[in-house]
Amino acid sequence: MDDKKISAMRAGGKIMAQLFRELRDYTQVGMTGKQVDKWLEKQILAAGCGIAYYEPEVDFPGCVCISVNNELIHGIPKDIEFEEGDKISYDLVIKYQGYYVDSAFTMILGKPTAAQKHLLSYTESSLYEGIEQVRPGAKLGDIGFAVQKQLEKGKLGVIRDYVGHGIGKKMHMAPEVPNYGKRGHGEILKVGDTICIEPMSSLGKPDTVVVQGDDGWTVCLKDGSLGAHFEHTILVTEDGYEILTQD
Repeated sequence: MDDKKISAMRAGGKIMAQLFRELRDYTQVGMTGKQVDKWLEKQILAAGCGIAYYEPEVDFPGCVCISVNNELIHGIPKDIEFEEGDKISYDLVIKYQGYYVDSAFTMILGKPTAAQKHLLSYTESSLYEGIEQVRPGAKLGDIGFAVQKQLEKGKLGVIRDYVGHGIGKKMHMAPEVPNYGKRGHGEILKVGDTICIEPMSSLGKPDTVVVQGDDGWTVCLKDGSLGAHFEHTILVTEDGYEILTQD
């Protein structure tokens, strides 16, 4: 196991968890995505981390992806004010001591509807169902199968256009980690591997479309339904796994 890598990613993951705790509390009705983005930029830099989305190979117009309502992922921070009942997904990658960590969560501003509660509950639980499969010798299809089974149990749309990934010295690395699959299929996990498991789902159909024109980033659900996104960076340990991006 690469001790330098694990030490840096473990420390970066703790910073990520703290940033997300603060971000959840900071987000309020009447704020705009751009306001939140500017605030979070200061927090990331103050924590001694690099902003992955600013790097030339990414060149994203913000330090964090903010996807509202039918926006699923890669949402650009906007000047539009958040409203009561909005669904907001945050997806953040930071760099610490030369290594990246990646995490995402979805929240509802104010009191959620029954449908919103259902969407978030099943999507987040599918993340942990996938994580529970992680151990040396497990296959990526085991993870995808567990995630897919939980999402389908909740009768949610399973997003297949976008998947999880390996992570470490780069933000996105092999292998791909799909949110669907067959048990016993796919690449075998080994001790020291670091991967991102990130279920994405919809209350309606799973078909997506990228906003064109001046945007070119934001991925929306074609049918206008709500989408959710949860993610953690996971380390494969000798006896199972460690979630690096939570306390």
